[in-house]
Amino acid sequence: MDVIVRLYSTKRNEIAKFLNSFFKLNNEQSEYMNLLEWEKKYQNPVEITEIIGTFIDNNDKYSINMWISLDSGIFININDNNADDIIRYIYERYPY
Repeated sequence: MDVIVRLYSTKRNEIAKFLNSFFKLNNEQSEYMNLLEWEKKYQNPVEITEIIGTFIDNNDKYSINMWISLDSGIFININDNNADDIIRYIYERYPY
């Protein structure tokens, strides 16, 4: 099963700004312009720890909410209070 990362924002271009900085994309050519939500599926759950860490390190710069799903149909909101614990949990649950 794939794990899912979802980003939501009420401000246009916020998700594009964040993803452009994360993926090092060119702002003018971004396919993410004007999106208010974004979703990506990952086959390797450990890969989402990088985007979670980047989100938490920069969440004061962007008006974005992040939700992740490790199990089908269950989403967890990522915030300052739980990000470290969730990253540790991912590495314990998926130790590869």
